[in-house]
Amino acid sequence: MRGYTAVVKQPEALRAQPDSSIPLSPELIGEYLETLRDMGCAAETVKNYRMKLNQLYQYLPEDKHIRAGTLEDWRSALLEAGYSVSTVNGCTAAANGLMIHCGHRELSVEKTLKCRYGIQPELTRSEYLRLLSVARTLGKEREYLLIKVFGSTGLILRDLPRLTAEAVQEGKIRLPASILHIPDCLQKELLDYIRREGITHGAVFVTKAGTPMGRSNITGMIQGLCRDACVAEEKATPRCLKKLYQATWSGILANVSLLAEQAHDCLLETEQLTIGWKQETESE
Repeated sequence: MRGYTAVVKQPEALRAQPDSSIPLSPELIGEYLETLRDMGCAAETVKNYRMKLNQLYQYLPEDKHIRAGTLEDWRSALLEAGYSVSTVNGCTAAANGLMIHCGHRELSVEKTLKCRYGIQPELTRSEYLRLLSVARTLGKEREYLLIKVFGSTGLILRDLPRLTAEAVQEGKIRLPASILHIPDCLQKELLDYIRREGITHGAVFVTKAGTPMGRSNITGMIQGLCRDACVAEEKATPRCLKKLYQATWSGILANVSLLAEQAHDCLLETEQLTIGWKQETESE
């Protein structure tokens, strides 16, 4: 389906959109996929597009409209969540095809990401701890807490507004498809922070105007600690902190799996001594 540019008959509801937007719906997705089938698209490709477009539908705000910049924001969110460049390009290709199908090419993503865009530097745990230590030494509590939130919960930047005073009280960050646990040590620090800041409801990390903090603002705050922490700036991002969280969990689960296997082997050896089939020994 690469290079798909055919424009088919548009649904009546999509022919005139004065604000240049598309109201996405499961019905529209189904209609588009049916068009792909009629054009001879492979069943596996159609299935793949369905999955990606349903993912886009879940990402959209409550009104489910795609507007100028929506797909670029979605692409950034996918990268922030740790998806590979090739996967992200596949998602935007599916969305672009739908935009063309609806006669709204201007809403599509124009440029394909280059592979080097997805080369993500690795933040080590010692570097993570140095960032926290420097933030504490310099009295930069907000930076300290942001680093800890991204590095110990797996939260992505787009979902930071969901870290509310209510979520801190509960110890859980409720996402559309999952619930993230706030570690007890972090919860205690956040509770103390919101108490002193007088935050009783709503997002914990906001600007002076009360709006959610932006990507560049947050990244800039974290990277401001890099020189004193001797950490490369490109490693001090929410995305790298999430990757560290994932790597940490992978290492823990691997160790648990090994311990479980060893415990199972030990159990079997103990049972073997009691009820194992006696093997004949060769006569001397």
